[in-house]
Amino acid sequence: AARSGVAPVGIALRIASFMSSDDGSATRATSECLTVCEDAVRRMSFDAGEVRALSESTTTPPRTSEDDGTRRSKSPRPPVAPKRATPLAGLSSALTTMLEAVSPKAGDDEDEVGRAMFGSGASGHARKRSSDASFESTTTSEGEGISALPSPGFVAARGLGGKSASLASFLPASSLSPPTVHRFTSALIEETSPQARSNFVVTPGSAENTETSTVMEKQTSTSAPEERSATAKYAGGFPQTFGEFKDQFVTAENPTPQSIPPPKYGDQGIIGEKHVLIMVGLPARGKTHMAKRLCQYLRFFHGANTRVFNVGEYRRRDAGVGQTADYFTKENKEQRMKFARAALKDMIDFLFQEDSMSFLEQRGVDSGRVAIFDATNSTRERRRWLIEQIGTLPLKVLFIESICTDEAVVEKNVRMAKINNCDYSGVMTEEQAFKDFMQRVRNYEKEYEPMGSDDEVDLSFIKLIDCGRRVEFNRVHGFLLGRVAQFLSNMHATTCSIYLSRHGQSEYNSHGKIGGDSGLTPMGEAYAQKLAEFADRVITRDPENGEARPVRLWTSSLQRTKLTARHLKHDKVKTGGGKDWIQMAPRVLRNLDEIYAGVCDGMTYEEIRAAYPREYELRRQNKLSYRYPRGESYLDVIARLDPLVQELESYREDVLIVGHQGVLRLIYAYFAGLDRDEAATLSIPLNTVIKLTPRTHDCIEERVLLHDPSENQEPIDPPSY
Repeated sequence: AARSGVAPVGIALRIASFMSSDDGSATRATSECLTVCEDAVRRMSFDAGEVRALSESTTTPPRTSEDDGTRRSKSPRPPVAPKRATPLAGLSSALTTMLEAVSPKAGDDEDEVGRAMFGSGASGHARKRSSDASFESTTTSEGEGISALPSPGFVAARGLGGKSASLASFLPASSLSPPTVHRFTSALIEETSPQARSNFVVTPGSAENTETSTVMEKQTSTSAPEERSATAKYAGGFPQTFGEFKDQFVTAENPTPQSIPPPKYGDQGIIGEKHVLIMVGLPARGKTHMAKRLCQYLRFFHGANTRVFNVGEYRRRDAGVGQTADYFTKENKEQRMKFARAALKDMIDFLFQEDSMSFLEQRGVDSGRVAIFDATNSTRERRRWLIEQIGTLPLKVLFIESICTDEAVVEKNVRMAKINNCDYSGVMTEEQAFKDFMQRVRNYEKEYEPMGSDDEVDLSFIKLIDCGRRVEFNRVHGFLLGRVAQFLSNMHATTCSIYLSRHGQSEYNSHGKIGGDSGLTPMGEAYAQKLAEFADRVITRDPENGEARPVRLWTSSLQRTKLTARHLKHDKVKTGGGKDWIQMAPRVLRNLDEIYAGVCDGMTYEEIRAAYPREYELRRQNKLSYRYPRGESYLDVIARLDPLVQELESYREDVLIVGHQGVLRLIYAYFAGLDRDEAATLSIPLNTVIKLTPRTHDCIEERVLLHDPSENQEPIDPPSY
């Protein structure tokens, strides 16, 4: 532990400290000290002095608010918090970091306590660490009209020629957007590239193309518009100081209000909990692929703050690229351990660093932290070392081992993901790189010790054998770890593409109305026919030999998607195993239905703005969390898409999804590696097919405009708000 620079800390560690009592005398607190977990739990509620202040507010005469005319009470100044000494000077940096992250600062007056709980100043909610900058987003605008084909670019696509499943060989250049690549990031990439990502676009002409996303989650409502008179105090967002909280929420009728509403889906069950997922296995077994998919899944669907710590990236950063197979022998074991120590130290700092947002806001949006330690960890000695370093910290540890006994699959993984990485690119030919990496694998095989021995039965682990053909669980408990196990059970190493298409223009689209269940316009019918031609010519054909291949079809239960897909052919083809397959057999899923607008269903945005101006403004402030009165929010749609995404991850065939803008925005954002805060403003235009091909380190996107309304002077679909 001393060599690693990381000090193990017991969960039951008691720190002898001197605390000032109420009468000013010093009392030694040895038996009543708080543990790390106890102290963190204590901060989940108000201090006793603050509770007394709220209770005493009912004894003073209520004052009249000049803002909304309601009667409210003004509480007296709460007592000053007792000062405490913190004897942390002798502990290691890792322990100090952990305790500072979960312990309140030494005594301050009311204003200091308020700043510690709620943040300081009007801009306190917008502060963000540079390590999280890669998840921030700005909005970009595109050309005018639907004919200006949206092509959100992250990094210029490379290496898409040859036998790749590119659409360029099937379509004219005028209808095909240049492919783009969505890069998936990890710990070191985020540190070296802290700039905000401007990777999503909005529909041309929308009011949102001049807005930026905000870190602070604003208060929303589920009540009907006529019931909203009592909710005006929520329109300004969360209070940022203790005084603002009292002025805004404390009344004579409600002297001790609940400080935060219950969590929404995706924020529940793991608030404040910390998890470490440790990958185990030989090289080229799909560990990094699993780690990055898990990272995106937990971040997008469960609101967790996740990050991957890949030891190989630390090696390339500190020792340079180009190490050959000889570097990965037993003789260089100690030299490689220093990279693992560096990754481990950064991982602990990430898990226990203090959040930049105020604690009240954290209670509303933080769902805990999940760190993924991505390395071979192929010996029992290495795994025991990891447990010694972090096993006593207040977190849950799960080992994930990937085993592959099929040499053909291993060789395929090496050729697809390894021979062109930083260690070999520009240094060796592809064949030389392949031989060198296979020798690296053989060096690791000499020392490899699978999990499951008698001295590791006390550990929590999951073993995935031959790409999920067999899955073993040992001591896997808890909500989040159960979801991790379910997600991993659906994963595989086959690269598949997902085709996203909105329905053809509906009658409501042509009138600017939202929701409803209307049929197609003539322009929508024209697109439906062209989609069927495109599917028969491109989607259902193998890009290498042009032969028919199995493809799946999903639609929502609303008639505009079913009408759009009704021209698709359903021929019978043979699968690789010789079985009959009905091509694009329709599968209708209510989970794919458009976001439900409640009392606003069937209205235009101008009508909503005139009839319910407060609802319009609340939605404009925060589209992700806003819930239509008696309707749904984007977070609600995320909840019902979770099982569908897991099923998509399990498919080994391409899938065409004919859906709606709101739902397709979320599916697109998930597979492209975007944060869910960016999803609500993405561009998913009509008359366009978007092809996504998720891979280990990126996602290739291609867009095809099948029907251009400007050619026949047809009316263009109004912009989406």
